[in-house]
Amino acid sequence: MVALHLWVPIVGYVYVFHVVHNPSVAHYDSREWDWLRGALQTVDRDYGILNTIFHDEPNAHVVHHLFSTIPHYHIVEATQAVKPVLGEYYNYDNTPILKAIVRETKECLFIEEDPEKKGVYWFSHKPRRKIWIMLITSLRGSLLWNR
Repeated sequence: MVALHLWVPIVGYVYVFHVVHNPSVAHYDSREWDWLRGALQTVDRDYGILNTIFHDEPNAHVVHHLFSTIPHYHIVEATQAVKPVLGEYYNYDNTPILKAIVRETKECLFIEEDPEKKGVYWFSHKPRRKIWIMLITSLRGSLLWNR
C-alpha cells in the first residue's frame, strides 16, 4: 500500500513535467527545434507542501532544464531571477495538479502545426481530417506489412 501511495505522485510528477502535454507549450520539429526551445518545453507548477519534498523542483522546473547542475537550495532564487529575462517564454501553470492531469489527458490528444509558423506544433483535443488520414494510412501500411 505504501508503494502505491509513493507511485501515484511520482507518476503524476513525471507525467506533468517530462511528458509535457500542456496546451500552452509549443512543440517543434527539426526545422525549428534547438536546445533552448527544448529546455523551455516544461512548466513550473505549485505542488504546495510537496515542493519541499521534491526539493522545490516542481515550482522551479524551467530553471532546472536551463541549468541542470544548479543546486536545489538555489533553484527558487534562480527562478525568480530568470523569470523577467524569459518573459513570455517562461511557462507557469497554477492549475491544481490532479485537475491538470485530467485536463491534459483529455484535451492534449493530437498535435497540429501552427498555420502561421511552420515547424511549430500545438496540442489539440480535436483531430483534423489530415491527421486521421495519416493515422489510417500508417495503420493500414503496418497491417499489410505484417501479413
